Amino acid sequence: MAYSQINKTHIDFFITKLGEKNVLFDDLCTQYGSDHTENLNFPPDLVLFPKSTEDVAVVLKYCNNHSIAVTPSAALTGLSGGAIPVFGGVSLSMKKMNKVISIDEKNFQAVVQPGLINEEFQNILKEKNLFYPPDPASKGTCTLGGNFALNAGGPKAVKYGVTSNYVLNLEIVLCDGTIFWTGANTLKNSTGYNLTQLLIGSEGTLAVITKAVIKLLTLPSEKVLMLVPFQHNTEACDAVSDIMRHNIIPSALEFMESDCIKFVRDQNYSQIPFEIEPDIDSYLLIELDGNNKQQLLLESEKIYHLLSNYQCGNILLAETSTEQEKIWKIRRSIGLAVKSFSTYKEEDTVVPRANLAKLFTGVKKIGKEYGFKSICYGHAGDGNLHVNILKDGLTDYQWSHMLTDAIRRIFELCVDLGGTISGEHGIGLVQKEYMDIPFTYENLFLQKKIKKIFDPKNILNPGKVFV
Repeated sequence: MAYSQINKTHIDFFITKLGEKNVLFDDLCTQYGSDHTENLNFPPDLVLFPKSTEDVAVVLKYCNNHSIAVTPSAALTGLSGGAIPVFGGVSLSMKKMNKVISIDEKNFQAVVQPGLINEEFQNILKEKNLFYPPDPASKGTCTLGGNFALNAGGPKAVKYGVTSNYVLNLEIVLCDGTIFWTGANTLKNSTGYNLTQLLIGSEGTLAVITKAVIKLLTLPSEKVLMLVPFQHNTEACDAVSDIMRHNIIPSALEFMESDCIKFVRDQNYSQIPFEIEPDIDSYLLIELDGNNKQQLLLESEKIYHLLSNYQCGNILLAETSTEQEKIWKIRRSIGLAVKSFSTYKEEDTVVPRANLAKLFTGVKKIGKEYGFKSICYGHAGDGNLHVNILKDGLTDYQWSHMLTDAIRRIFELCVDLGGTISGEHGIGLVQKEYMDIPFTYENLFLQKKIKKIFDPKNILNPGKVFV
């Protein structure tokens, strides 16, 4: 489809409706053309900052009428190119719609806007002894709207689930400016099609989310954190299912190759408060939470006993919040440390957790065949392995051409193992050519028809998800 180019008439209209401070154009738009995906950059022609649902409706109606591409964005921390405006047009930044509208402590619910930073929301809830579990590694910068768009998970997904488990209702704006709520503010709802869940994970291709009703939990009062070194990567992967089979449900169960920790250390992202033993291949970070400290210590002793069957190094037990935060800082810094070392592609693979060792082994085998080095880490408790493929040592030609086949091999392995090609980063721009691996032609055809119904002119985040 041919999209209209932004001209002075369009700019004047948006300035009139949104105010001059909420409209950026020309060179000021450059920073909105990239996220954390590789080195891609597609600057928009215009960046708009709506401050209300009505502002969003005005923008979408105008852009739909004038065939202007609209790419919703906020923190631009994504890893699939989902918020990059590949067709130019408007980048619709939700940064200024960043409020907690209300917190209903009796019903354990909150109403929020999409531009709210995940960690800011969690900190507000802590003051009321409430808890919102989804916490991506980028929680200090990513927004709830971005989390909705990708159905984000994070470390606590193994016990508490992902974003879709906590969104009860959404206020959305369709491409023609129509505003409505998708569901109800209830824990149970079997009334009609579940449009709320359809919108979660839709990557801004169907509508723009302007408010959300979030389910909350009571904040656990106690935590225990274990860092377990393994001499063999496959044993670390196998231990994950072993722990779960013994009726222990950690609040986090993270896998890290030892190289991950070395990258964090060498790139000066965090001090390492323990010795990296030379014969250690990988680590499991195991967090237990609840309201009974003694019970958590008993569970940690049970894990110690289970791990005696594996070739482990010295296990670190962190009981205080200060000790725990030092360990978590290492885990959350891995992506940035790897990126500062080398250009890289991050593949967000996911399989049933019992197949994690097979996935890891397969990834390393494919890497040897194609000559690339990979750094693996991720949410082992739910089978979600982040595979960072480093450009280090590869030619530009190998990087641009050879890796396409290698990544396809990795994704085919995921599907063969009962998994799929993205667990929480989404499809966006860079994974869309692989959608034929998990889906049949008929499945993709149906998904594209849904997109057509919501967005007949294809103005909403065009060029994403589907080829």
